Amino acid sequence: MVNTGDTAWVLTSAALVLLMTPGLALFYGGMVRSKSVLNMMMMSFGALALISVLWVIYGYSIAFGDDLGGGLVGDPSQFFGLKGMMADVTTEAGGLPPMAFVAFQCVFAIITVALISGAIADRAKFGTWMLFAGIWATVVYFPIAHWVFDFSAGAHVGGWVANNLLAIDFAGGTAVHINAGAAGLALALVLGKRKGFGREAMRPHNLPLVMIGAGLLWFGWFGFNAGSALAANNTAAVTFMNTIVATAAASLGWLLTEKIRDGHATSLGAASGVVAGLVAITPACSALSPMGSIALGAVAGVLCALAVGLKYKFGYDDSLDVVGVHLVGGLVGTIGVGFLATAAAPAGVDGLFYGGGVDQLWRQAVGAIAIMVVSFVATYVIGIALEKTVGFRIDGEDEVAGIDLAVHAETGYDLHSTAGARSSGNPVLVDSGRTMNERKGTA
Repeated sequence: MVNTGDTAWVLTSAALVLLMTPGLALFYGGMVRSKSVLNMMMMSFGALALISVLWVIYGYSIAFGDDLGGGLVGDPSQFFGLKGMMADVTTEAGGLPPMAFVAFQCVFAIITVALISGAIADRAKFGTWMLFAGIWATVVYFPIAHWVFDFSAGAHVGGWVANNLLAIDFAGGTAVHINAGAAGLALALVLGKRKGFGREAMRPHNLPLVMIGAGLLWFGWFGFNAGSALAANNTAAVTFMNTIVATAAASLGWLLTEKIRDGHATSLGAASGVVAGLVAITPACSALSPMGSIALGAVAGVLCALAVGLKYKFGYDDSLDVVGVHLVGGLVGTIGVGFLATAAAPAGVDGLFYGGGVDQLWRQAVGAIAIMVVSFVATYVIGIALEKTVGFRIDGEDEVAGIDLAVHAETGYDLHSTAGARSSGNPVLVDSGRTMNERKGTA
């Protein structure tokens, strides 16, 4: 029999997580300069479109098909095209229809790919980004999702992180955030710095958009974390509450850090702290108490606020701080489980501070480091290959003029009628006498 309550919660959670990708588009879009806002948002929407299709064709099968050996990858042919996934739901454990789980995991794949785009804002060809998104999801995300999210059951054999290492990652601190953060760092190194990086002000052009995006992310994240219980039960309730307080504490921690360091607590800091807290609590939300969640969130807010400055110290241009927020926040949350986990929480494991010793701590550290290294190396290789073949970075002239006009022939704010639509097949002048036809080759 179908458990209608659990099914309703999982499908609602999937919709909430799907909303996170447009929320991310607003968050990232507000953080870039006005000449890049549409391209930045299109990278998220492009990922949403492409990964949805790939997930149905073979992505779900790679992530959740029977393991082909070593806990590394699922059988890509087992559920190819989701064959057999519309079967009688009465055979599904717990009364959850198979397609509900497929849909829920699909939106995780989408947001993970979209997160990477913030590291290469202002300077990536949209066509190459879409090519990268498909390759990266296939080679990196789908297999790592198998490692982390695919649990063995009966004759089915899942991934090594979940079943052999026994690291706790309830909702994707490793598979989503560490994975995307390491990939963002690799791509930032491949594409190089934006023109004027470190010399010109590159302030967010629309902070209200940033705040709206952060709010939508926080709202959608309850589907991300509480939805990962895959049931409307106590685990969902605990993770829901832990997500609230960890996020709030992180925002406060970021604001306090800004106030002490810079003399001002900013709206951008508040929004960034929210995201840092959400990232950190993602792997830990089923393993911590509410007080432990507050502690984890506060630490994440402070450390991520400090980490975003590392790009200036080390000279890499992570445009929108994917490394500082998602990689660092993911590491804080994943390794933090080894310190702050309590057996009183649904995960039922004690960390170092609760008398559990270092057993869970080393498991968390190994899982985090392994995924970080594999993601970085694989992404760097993919990025270099694309840069050397089809080209990944747009022309310098177009980067200065604005990637929205160069790549999409549009502007986010058409204040001076600099762009328009085609009429009767005739190109419309967009800037400096150059036509959209002349610019097509830079996309």
